[in-house]
Amino acid sequence: MQTIIEQQAGFCFGVVRAINSLEKQLQQDDNLYCIGDVVHNSMEVERLEKQGLKTISLQEFEQLHDCKVMIRAHGEPPSTYEIAKRNNIKLVDATCPMVLKLQKDVLVGYQNMKAKNGQIVIFGKKGHAEVIGLVGQTEGNAIVISNEDDIDKIDMTRPLHIFSQTTKNKEDYQNIIDIIKGKHITGEILVTDSICKKVSSRAEKIEKFAKSVDCVLFVSGKHSSNGLYLYELCKKANQNTFFITDAADIDLENIKKFEIIGISGATSTPMWLMKKIEQFVQQIACN
Repeated sequence: MQTIIEQQAGFCFGVVRAINSLEKQLQQDDNLYCIGDVVHNSMEVERLEKQGLKTISLQEFEQLHDCKVMIRAHGEPPSTYEIAKRNNIKLVDATCPMVLKLQKDVLVGYQNMKAKNGQIVIFGKKGHAEVIGLVGQTEGNAIVISNEDDIDKIDMTRPLHIFSQTTKNKEDYQNIIDIIKGKHITGEILVTDSICKKVSSRAEKIEKFAKSVDCVLFVSGKHSSNGLYLYELCKKANQNTFFITDAADIDLENIKKFEIIGISGATSTPMWLMKKIEQFVQQIACN
């Protein structure tokens, strides 16, 4: 039995930057908080919490004073910065540069649309941390579209500017854009391509990888939008693709029948976890 870890798998730049910043802070101060999971992978969150990180909710954050809090790569709305200033909280801002740029673009777009009685539309997952941060740039007025069923929320007689959550897939985004353009009656439609190139470039590569092996163990957190998207691409390319969060999820008897086992993951999946999976599979092969 042979195991191969996909070379393109592992943390994206934004997550690497956030984790490095967090670990550096933990070396200096063991009293560090983070609003929500620093990354959508429970195994990595657990590892960092053992080093002293304290994961808190927004409600808990609002009650803190005179401490240090990290903002994860997903970013936060302006209200979070206002609370920090009011409560004398020092923020360690690890917002992904791409997300930060998108926040600024959405803010400018909102100001432009507001002057024209227009609308900001965000294609993304409702309740996702990044989407909450983007909606915050529009005073809470952005229309969040998760699928075709949500399109009726848009007033097709008014101008609109469409953005996408950075981790959505380009095919679904283009489909949403096409449907909106087909229904729009009057006024301008502006579209911003805000999908992360790291995510979009993975699509073709992960399909090629999936076809090159007998089966794929796709390692991801259950709440990772990017992970679910890439898993579906793997599954289409190779029906012997299995979604796992850790080695405990592996069907031992099932994978023994495969000669070449590929291991891949989301941009929020740490390489150490994929290597752990690889070692586990190799141990099975030796038994």
